[in-house]
Amino acid sequence: GMSIAVLGPTFQNLAANVHKNVSDIFYIFVGRSLGYLGGSVLGGVLFDCTNAHLLLALSMFGTTVGLYGIPWCKKSLLLTVLMSVIGASMGILDTGGNVLALNTWGAEAGPHMQALHFSFAVGAFVAPILAKMALGGSESKDLPVAEKTNQSVPRSVPTAPAASAASALKHHLGADFLWSYVVIGTYLLLVSLFFFILYSKGSSARDKSKASLQKRMFAKYHYALIILLFIFFFCYVGAEVTYGSYIFTYAKVFAEMKENEAAALNSVFWGAFAACRGVAIFCAACLYPGTMILLSIVGSAVSSSCLAFFARYPASLWVGTAVYGASMATIFPSGISWIEQYTVVQGKSASLFVIGAALGEMCIPAVVGYLQGRFHHVPVVMYTALVTSAMTVILFPLMYKLANSPGESHLKEMSESEDRKALLSNSGLNEDEE
Repeated sequence: GMSIAVLGPTFQNLAANVHKNVSDIFYIFVGRSLGYLGGSVLGGVLFDCTNAHLLLALSMFGTTVGLYGIPWCKKSLLLTVLMSVIGASMGILDTGGNVLALNTWGAEAGPHMQALHFSFAVGAFVAPILAKMALGGSESKDLPVAEKTNQSVPRSVPTAPAASAASALKHHLGADFLWSYVVIGTYLLLVSLFFFILYSKGSSARDKSKASLQKRMFAKYHYALIILLFIFFFCYVGAEVTYGSYIFTYAKVFAEMKENEAAALNSVFWGAFAACRGVAIFCAACLYPGTMILLSIVGSAVSSSCLAFFARYPASLWVGTAVYGASMATIFPSGISWIEQYTVVQGKSASLFVIGAALGEMCIPAVVGYLQGRFHHVPVVMYTALVTSAMTVILFPLMYKLANSPGESHLKEMSESEDRKALLSNSGLNEDEE
C-alpha cells in the first residue's frame, strides 16, 4: 500500500528529476501496470511449485530495490523500468499473500484475509501523509522568505539572496523527497528479511509435504467458478477505482461544489472504504463470507442507484458516497474466502483474480474517461457505478448456484509415484528397506 500510494504526492518531484513535465511521463503508470500484470501471471505459476516464503521475500526485496533507486533516476526510461520492477513485485506479492493466507488458516482465513487487505488500505493512507510531512515542512519554513522576496523585488530582476534561497529550498525539497522513499524502502527491507528467516526455518516446506498427503477437492464447476469470479472482480475493482478517481471531478462539474468540498467528498469515499475494511476483520469472525458479499452487493446496488438518479441533491451525494465506499470495502477479500469453501484456490487461480482486478482497474476508468470527454453533460461515473453494481448482483447468485450444484465433486488424486514418495518420506524408509 505504501509503495503504491507514495507515487501520487511525489509525482512532480519525479518529473523534475527526469527533466520532464508531469503530463509527459504518464507512461510510468503504464509500465507499472504492465509489470503488475506480468508479476501476477508469474506469481501464479511460481507459487504452485516454489516455497511461498522465499517468493514473498524476493518480491519485497525487489520492491525495496525499486524504491531505493527511483529518487536517483535522471532518465525517464530508467524510471519506467524501476516502476515496472515495483509493479511486478506487487503482482507477485498480491497473488502470494492471498494464497499463503488461505494455505495457513484454511477455513478460518476469513478474518485474516480481511486484515491482510485492511493493511493495504492503511499503507495507502499513511504513505501520502508521510510524503506530505516531509515535503510540507520545508515549504512552510521558507514561505515567509519567499513572500518577502516577492513583495520587495520585481519578478524580472532576481537578486542573489533570492537565488540562493531558491537553490537551498530546491536542495532541501530533494532531500525530503529522497527521505520518504528511503523510509518506506527500509521498512519493506525489514519485512523481506523476516520472510527470509521464515524460509530458512523451512516451515513452509514441511507444511507443503503435509498438504501433499491430503486429497484436494475441486468443485464440479471449478473452472466456471474461477472465470465468473474473474469477471466479478473485474467489475468490482474497476468500479471502485473509477469512482475514487472521478468523484472529485464530478463534484466540481456536475454538483458545482467548491474544490475543498469536492476533496472532502473524495476523502469520505476512501475513509469509509478503509474504516469498513477495519470493521470487517471482526465481522468476518461471526459472519460467513457469502453473507458479507451479499450485504456488500446490496449496499452497493442501493447506493449506486441513489447516486445515479438523485446525486443532484447534496445530501444524497454525501450519504450515497459514504455507503458506496463502505459497501465496496469487503468484496475482494470476502470473495476469495468464499470461493475457498467450495473449491481449491491454487496459485494460478489466485493470479487470475488479481489479473481480473488489475484489468478492471486499467480498462474501466479509461473507458469512463473517454466517454465523459465525448458526453460532457452525462454523469458517466454514476451510471458506471450502477451498471457494475448490477453486474455483481447478477454474477454472485449465479456463482452461488454453481458452487452448490448437486453431484459429486471430483477429487484431484495423487499419482502413484507421488503417493509412494510421500509415504516413504514420512515413514523414514531408505532405499534398502524399500
